[in-house]
Amino acid sequence: MKFGAHVSIAGGIFNAPANAKKIGCEVFQIFSRSPRGGPAPPLTEDVLSHFKSAMKENGQAEAYIHTPYYINLASSNNRIRLGSIEVIRQELERASLLGLPYIMTHLGSANDCPRAQAVRQVIQGVQSILTGYKGAALLLLENSAGSGNVVGNSFEEIRQIIKGVPRQTRNKLAVCFDTCHAFASGYDLRSKKAVNQTMNQFNKIIGWAKLKLIHLNDSKTDLGKHVDRHEHIGLGKIGRIGFKEFINHPQLKKVSMILETPIDNHGGQEDDLKMIKKLRK
Repeated sequence: MKFGAHVSIAGGIFNAPANAKKIGCEVFQIFSRSPRGGPAPPLTEDVLSHFKSAMKENGQAEAYIHTPYYINLASSNNRIRLGSIEVIRQELERASLLGLPYIMTHLGSANDCPRAQAVRQVIQGVQSILTGYKGAALLLLENSAGSGNVVGNSFEEIRQIIKGVPRQTRNKLAVCFDTCHAFASGYDLRSKKAVNQTMNQFNKIIGWAKLKLIHLNDSKTDLGKHVDRHEHIGLGKIGRIGFKEFINHPQLKKVSMILETPIDNHGGQEDDLKMIKKLRK
């Protein structure tokens, strides 16, 4: 298990490893393009070489790509849905060039579309992304907080999407588990008993083999409120005890954890990294 945070690529993607080391990361997460839109910066041979050298120089074991905010595989708008498919496939290819093992994505909102139809569209979108893909990076589906009509807030729905993809491409598909999103969706993580129950449920429905990465975030809002508001570790509704039990769960020893906590008056991710390192046995 290694700990890290989402860091900036300002000035070039090759600056990210140094930014990660500066705040105490062992692994880190990035956007490889603007999360709000626009073309992705080219990954030239020089950029790739510079990035890989920087990873070694700054002692970073791995890095991961988060897809942009505007992704929506559930949209009934063809332009949005097809554009999302294209961008996710590009990010998989970019991760493979950079030598990164995973990218993770939100699935999007059904909006006014019937839920069953939205889930079918997500399955079709994931299938389109992975069809013909030969790269090494895996696509991780991130569980959602379930606000509005966002797809993927239950373990059952995540499983449905994975099972809906043809078996021959399913090996390129796994899960990123977000603690804040899970808590907002009604999965309790506040005690050892609650952590064990939630994670046993995850294993029964999805399976440990599909869990490749964790987003480690406390929650500003109460259990089951379906509101996605990240908080500093130990200062939210999950709390320090819950995170101590979660981090030290025996099945998570080999799963790296990425912070997406706020940068505000309570400090930044550097303080949260220090906190979770203290909690790690």
